[in-house]
Amino acid sequence: MSSVRKPKRPVYAFAREMHPKTEKADIQYGTAGFRTKANKLGYVMYRMGLLAVLRARYKNATIGVMITASHNPEADNGVKLVDPHGEMLEQSWEAWATKFANVGDDQLESIIAEIIKEYNIPMTERVHICIGKDTRPSSPSLSKSVMDGVLALAGKPIDFGIVSTPQLHYFVACKNTKHAYGIPTEEGYYHKLVGAFLKLNADQRLNSSAGNSNYRNRLLYDGANGVGAKKIKQFQERLGETLKIELYNDEGIGTGKLNYLCGADFVKSNQKFPNGVPLQHNVRCCSVDGDADRIVYYFIDEDDKFHLLDGDRIATLIAAYLKELLEETGIDLNLGLIQTAYANGASTEYITQKLKVPVACVSTGVKHLHHKALEYEIGVYFEANGHGTVVFQKTAKDKLKRATGDSSLTDAQRNAAERLLNLIDVINETVGDAISDMLLVETILRAKGWDVQDWEAAYTDLPNRLMKVTIANRNVITTTNAETICVTPPGLQDEINALISKFKKGRSFVRPSGTEDIVRVYAEAATREEADTLAVEVSRKVYEMAGGIGNPPEVPA
Repeated sequence: MSSVRKPKRPVYAFAREMHPKTEKADIQYGTAGFRTKANKLGYVMYRMGLLAVLRARYKNATIGVMITASHNPEADNGVKLVDPHGEMLEQSWEAWATKFANVGDDQLESIIAEIIKEYNIPMTERVHICIGKDTRPSSPSLSKSVMDGVLALAGKPIDFGIVSTPQLHYFVACKNTKHAYGIPTEEGYYHKLVGAFLKLNADQRLNSSAGNSNYRNRLLYDGANGVGAKKIKQFQERLGETLKIELYNDEGIGTGKLNYLCGADFVKSNQKFPNGVPLQHNVRCCSVDGDADRIVYYFIDEDDKFHLLDGDRIATLIAAYLKELLEETGIDLNLGLIQTAYANGASTEYITQKLKVPVACVSTGVKHLHHKALEYEIGVYFEANGHGTVVFQKTAKDKLKRATGDSSLTDAQRNAAERLLNLIDVINETVGDAISDMLLVETILRAKGWDVQDWEAAYTDLPNRLMKVTIANRNVITTTNAETICVTPPGLQDEINALISKFKKGRSFVRPSGTEDIVRVYAEAATREEADTLAVEVSRKVYEMAGGIGNPPEVPA
């Protein structure tokens, strides 16, 4: 066991001098970590550096710290910790993160002593902390604050610079599996994903019985003026003619601000084209968000009607293809699909009745979906916003590997098992990854000979609308039953039920944001007009009964 020198100066003294607590209001570690205005986060970042070292020593593993506010406006920023397998921070430690962020400077030493005692944390190991940041102007200084926190407890920061959130999750998983998952470098990330993609698609060009009749290898890509725009260039160079990606909203050429009128969240919420992407009939388009962990597809038809293929559509496409391949292998593996209550009702019906794939419903938040997905040998999970991935248990991978060399199986069965193994390498299992998901979708569409119209034709979405209501305190809204029932404020759910009853196939749910004082309202109904009306009426009830501020909700444009 190595010896680590104690810091020359007490942690609280350094905090007071260099990273003093500047905010009186408490901040809460939510589903996406901490997220608020960037100028309020300096001291929080320092303290998360401290906590990351303690977590790493407790787990005897490398821990990650990602500085990002994802789809939020450019003036915001945030931070979240990444656990050893590349997953979200364990929920029990979210409370510690909140404690660390909110105690006074003079209480830091005592809170550190408290957590060390609670978990019997050894303080002698030299642990590594992987740090990544997005493209926001505030990210470099906030990254320095994290590093100061890591160094204050004698940890070793590894600065990966500007990377996507999924890349950082990948790096952490690689380091803690001793490179079994992959090489923990950007080049290792590109090599793994692109290599598997090219192999799969070369095989499909040679062997596809579909003939790729409708598939076109052209894709318009909205980079949200963020890290997804920077990193897709690496893929453009490596993919060549196999997939021709045309990049728009590239912050490198100054086409606009991060996430402003562009990106996955904008497209999903407004159901229209982002600024900068040309309107070309029946051409496949996709948008990622600011840290490249969400993706949605879309197109306009010859009548200029907008069509969205969101996380629900991506999940059903993937689940259907995985089921086809599994049936070809003849291997019995437990496949399941995880959704939230905010998934489109038509997608759930299609999955359960047409695909005959089990569906589980959990609360919003990737950590809930990821945890549930691990109960299956192959678990597909996506939120409607386009955040999701596929996880494979070791038992599934082992069965597929054995099948590739099993002489009792047919050539077709062995080839299907081989394709599934290659497909696993296209997927970033640690977390939702927009670019990995893009490669997966493109692989499936090429294999099936589909373009977006064929994909959309699998089932018809119920018209839906997602709205946001700004309120004074998001904590006045509480929910139960996977966020389908509003518990407080009293009477709000009764009002929602009364509104739903007025609309054919009506459904509506509300939930508080995990990071902002806003309430998200989802509504769907038999027609577009009814879905919009229901969304607005429910939003107005939230505004009235939950302390709405600013302008009352209006009918979407």
